[in-house]
Amino acid sequence: RYRKEATGSLDEVAITSIRERLVSLAELDQRREAIVKSLAERNLLTDALKTAIARAETMTALEDLYQPYRPKRRTKATIAKEQGLEPLALLLLAQDPATDPLAAAQPFVKLDAESAELAVKTPEAALAGARDILAEQISDDPGARAKLRQLFEAQGVVKSKVVPGKEEAGAKFKDYFDWSEPLANIPSHRLLAIRRGETEECLFMRITVPEEEALRLLEPLFVTGKGAAAEQVRMAVQDSYKRLLMFAIEGQMRVESKKKADLEAIRVFTENLSELLLSSPLGRKNVLAIDPGFRTGCKIVCLDRQGKLLHHDVVYPTASSAGERRDAGEALLSMVRKYQIEAIAIGNGTASRETEAFVKLLKLPLPVVMVNESGASIYSASDVAREEFPDHDLTVRGAVSIGRRLMDPLAELVKLDPKSIGVGQYQHDVDQAALKRSLDDVVVSCVNGVGVELNTASKQLLTYVSGLGPALAGSIVAHREAHGPFQSRAELKKVERLGPKAFEQAAGFLRIREGAHPLDASAVHPERYAVVDAMAKDLSCSVSDLMRDAGLRKKIDLARYATEEVGLPTLNDILSELAKPGRDPRQQFEVFSFEAGIEKMEDLKPGMKLPGIVTNVTAFGAFVDIGVHQDGLVHVSQLADHFVKDAAEVVKVQQKVTVTVTDIDLPRKRIALSMKSAPLIGAAAAVSGRTSPGVSRPSTPNPPRPSTSKPSGGDWFTEALNKGRR
Repeated sequence: RYRKEATGSLDEVAITSIRERLVSLAELDQRREAIVKSLAERNLLTDALKTAIARAETMTALEDLYQPYRPKRRTKATIAKEQGLEPLALLLLAQDPATDPLAAAQPFVKLDAESAELAVKTPEAALAGARDILAEQISDDPGARAKLRQLFEAQGVVKSKVVPGKEEAGAKFKDYFDWSEPLANIPSHRLLAIRRGETEECLFMRITVPEEEALRLLEPLFVTGKGAAAEQVRMAVQDSYKRLLMFAIEGQMRVESKKKADLEAIRVFTENLSELLLSSPLGRKNVLAIDPGFRTGCKIVCLDRQGKLLHHDVVYPTASSAGERRDAGEALLSMVRKYQIEAIAIGNGTASRETEAFVKLLKLPLPVVMVNESGASIYSASDVAREEFPDHDLTVRGAVSIGRRLMDPLAELVKLDPKSIGVGQYQHDVDQAALKRSLDDVVVSCVNGVGVELNTASKQLLTYVSGLGPALAGSIVAHREAHGPFQSRAELKKVERLGPKAFEQAAGFLRIREGAHPLDASAVHPERYAVVDAMAKDLSCSVSDLMRDAGLRKKIDLARYATEEVGLPTLNDILSELAKPGRDPRQQFEVFSFEAGIEKMEDLKPGMKLPGIVTNVTAFGAFVDIGVHQDGLVHVSQLADHFVKDAAEVVKVQQKVTVTVTDIDLPRKRIALSMKSAPLIGAAAAVSGRTSPGVSRPSTPNPPRPSTSKPSGGDWFTEALNKGRR
């Protein structure tokens, strides 16, 4: 984020990709070392094999090389070898046209073996054992696996079917009761939905390819002659595919397709989270926040400009009694006057629109803003909330969170586990370690991109500043409480356990308003103050003059200050920062209001045009809050008049949009919306297909399903179930 000359001005995405690649290469090397050690201990490591292992560039290639030597459980081939049938297998593999398999098998018949299992009662049994040996060799062959893997990648089909007897329990997966879709084209959300159905034992999933195509690839690799012996090899190839290879490669495809689906789901989640964290802040204002409710009333809190709790109360603006409503109005007016309230925040949960209407009846000259309260209840019960407000209950903490989200969404949302914010899809089904790593990267990027006010930031916010972490963040807060506000960035060096390296990493992202040095409020790192001082000295002015006067800045010749340590990329960043010191990259806050009078689904009618806020962007469309306590879905096909491949290209989380209601399904609580200029309305706009179960807003209309094809060749699912092929 600074010293860009060191990386050729690579952005965070590129550097993160390099880091991820480095991790994968390290894992590859660790596996390579383990394989070499295992082979060496068993005296199986040849020079040729060692060279091939050293040259393997992917984990798949490495595992293919190791497959023939992998310690195996006792298999049919193992038993056949114990019966002494390996020479017969090698004889068949030679495929001499003159070889008579039955005659060649006769000498291997053993009736007087030590155990019944080792007995070979007939020539046919000897041939079957030899074919078992060949089948395992074929299954272990790296070339065969590579070709079959390519076939699965090109022609593989994901098929799912309901587990018999689970039709009712798996009703939410109904769309996948008889589903078929190419593996190469299946979207992330659909694959994850099918896999979730399988995890819940409602669906059975397979990835298959045409058997004849697979055998057409495999047979030429091993069937190289003609005659009866070659036919035995052909039978071994067919058995190897049906019994071993098909399931082995299918397993690999399941793993690889899951990784690919995880990456896409994580990408969607991180993009949404970034947009949410970088939502426009209201800024430092005295805020009255309301956590609305009907029966239990509305919890009210008053916060000062630093987000400190000043007062809390409960009022009943939606009560049936006129007296209670009047008391609620008087209480609100009194709090607004007493605490000099400058804005009102209302959580968008139950009773939010009714509460908003009541507040607006008071005709206060203040902005009234609906705030997304996703995760506020989780925060209110968290250790962080208990530490902040040990003497207050959950309702007070939740209302405080709503108010602070309006003031500074980033500073408040970092206190939550990102998975509880509600802007992902299938976040509980993806690789949790990869998800956490990616989400942490996003939070760190957003926090450092915006910058952190050192004298007001919470411990949780400071934790995400580069170079700090929970322990140092706690030390900074403790030092601040013991010694008062920091007067300069240099004072950070006095914080316990905060050493030179941590200071070097963190200082540029911390801000001190009205600090000892004018640049303490900027993104210019203290290690470069001397450069700016030199610029000011050469122009016979102060640093403050440089920051105020654009004319002075134009006179600066950056090349004069470039050195081996300070390159032009950093100098350009410094000059930009001098123009707008400590600038906030987030957009300026704009008050948003839902359509008056539209407060519940029953108020909606097809054809209505309504303002809304995007709450979640998924692979199949965007969910939009239109103020009726139920998000509607703008399917990806309805986002624009032109074709849209990726919803994120058109809309972002927290974006304000205008949508048209195209269909309402009250029993299932589903709202279909469109952003097209002339959308189809009503039945003509009905979306075919169903939503993938598990999406953040499951009760909304669903994305259309592609055309499906029935599996051919009999009921393969029933057959597989009967064989226990799970």
